[in-house]
Amino acid sequence: MTRESAPIVAELGRPETAEETAGRKAAASAAYRSSQTFRSLIAALIVTVGLVAIIVFIVPRGEPATPASVDVAAAAANVESSLDRAAIVPDLGDEWRANGAVLEGGSPSVWTVTLAPAAEDERGFVRLAQAFDAEASWAATQLKGASPTGTVNIDGRDWDEYSISHPDQTGNISYAIGIQAGADYILLAGSRSATSTAQFAATLTAQIDRIANAEEAR
Repeated sequence: MTRESAPIVAELGRPETAEETAGRKAAASAAYRSSQTFRSLIAALIVTVGLVAIIVFIVPRGEPATPASVDVAAAAANVESSLDRAAIVPDLGDEWRANGAVLEGGSPSVWTVTLAPAAEDERGFVRLAQAFDAEASWAATQLKGASPTGTVNIDGRDWDEYSISHPDQTGNISYAIGIQAGADYILLAGSRSATSTAQFAATLTAQIDRIANAEEAR
């Protein structure tokens, strides 16, 4: 087809030149490729979402994993063997679970057991700390300088009672009680109520008595 017989382009009012024809075709090709790329992205996104949905529905989720249990008795036996001293082993029963049990070195050495309520709908914690060859002054350092506000009698023994004004400064500890047992100082500190803490302390009475009596017999 000669230039004279080429169709007149309305926008130009004349026939296209060869360069204009080539440019128009190149622009059309680019627009087509762009639309195909966009369609491919949409298709890939749809496929990805579909695969995720399938995985969510077919993969069994089950129940959350149960935290590994802490063998407090075995850890206490190691403490007794290494220090040749009696270590308190709390009776967890059905009310408590142990989150940790460790002997912290230093002066003094401290046998620490961290407990939480066994019931899923209960919150808070109690930390049992047995400081070997320590007195009440040690507890004050653990509680950021808090002093006893009085005593509470539990099973015939008077425990020092600490009320914490700023739990955010004591690792969320809002209440604590402590007692001297022979050469050791026993501290129960945490975020449980005074009643709950006293009930737990009552389960330790026999062991505290044995520690105190053993020290007196030396």
